[in-house]
Amino acid sequence: MIAVARMAMLDLRTVAPHRYQGLAVFGVCLLFLTHNPVVFVPALVLLLTSQVAAHPFLIADKAGLETLYAMLPLRRRTVIYGHYAWAVASFVATAAVGTALTLLLARIQSAPLGGRTLLTVLTLSWAVFVVNVAIQFPLFVRFGYSRISLLSTFLPLALVMMALARLHLTIVTFAELQTWLPLLWVAGAAALVASVAVAVTADHRRVRNGAAAPGRER
Repeated sequence: MIAVARMAMLDLRTVAPHRYQGLAVFGVCLLFLTHNPVVFVPALVLLLTSQVAAHPFLIADKAGLETLYAMLPLRRRTVIYGHYAWAVASFVATAAVGTALTLLLARIQSAPLGGRTLLTVLTLSWAVFVVNVAIQFPLFVRFGYSRISLLSTFLPLALVMMALARLHLTIVTFAELQTWLPLLWVAGAAALVASVAVAVTADHRRVRNGAAAPGRER
């Protein structure tokens, strides 16, 4: 666990120089979504967290960080675990900040925002995050970021969000999902675990085929 945490911290240091890009996306979301606080957190997760979580793969491809990973006293699967830990930490941070701002905006606008609605918002945000990470990360591990465009999974989700907005659907529309929210959280966690297993297998095949892979042998 300590090694995984250190790898996640390395991802944080890798992404830190590019923080201004993330702040710009955050500012755009804050500027255009203040009129509808309930969609603020899902929008942040879709537009910001998905990019921040995947950014270590992008930088690794451009800067050749696989060589650095190979020099570290880490197994390859620990490097992969660290990437997933970084992604989950990014989601938690985004959800925490987004929730605080959502409550603040709702209070300023005197908009009704009950606990159930907020829980539904966070659950949908979790679902958006899981779909992004669970699909993208194994592809990034197997083929590299440069060969798997972020738009391959980001664009479909963006289109879904736009469709919901065009249909004037709100979070309240999903009130029927209240009894299923705990199951969605559990299903999301299970999907991430399965994604990790797929990523580790993909890394093994990558090494077996003679391609460069991060970290030492398992």
